[in-house]
Amino acid sequence: MGDVWIRTISHSLVRADRVTEIASSRGSVHEERGYSIKAVAEGKAYILIDNSELEGTASARFAHAGRMQAALLLAVDAASTAAAPTVISYENDGERWVISAAAEIAGPAGQAAPVVEANAVEIS
Repeated sequence: MGDVWIRTISHSLVRADRVTEIASSRGSVHEERGYSIKAVAEGKAYILIDNSELEGTASARFAHAGRMQAALLLAVDAASTAAAPTVISYENDGERWVISAAAEIAGPAGQAAPVVEANAVEIS
């Protein structure tokens, strides 16, 4: 089993096995918009998603954030079975988590790293 890493919005990496909490909160200064998702590892919070564009009621936004959290847990579970180290990243355009081999991300400069969708959450 390889290491599983989660990419933050600042493009740093957090080891998934060190995450002790995944939580969501209002991600915007405006109460009617947005949500954020953070992971806590070794006592430090790391922002994974900061979506200030999502509109709707607070309960609808938090329900969406809950689905994104569940999808992240499923992606971590799926990635943990890989033999090589993997990185889980949030794809804002598709509102989904993607799993990539760490070697592909760290490959030669200028080479595009293919991504494999895992547990995509479709929002209509």
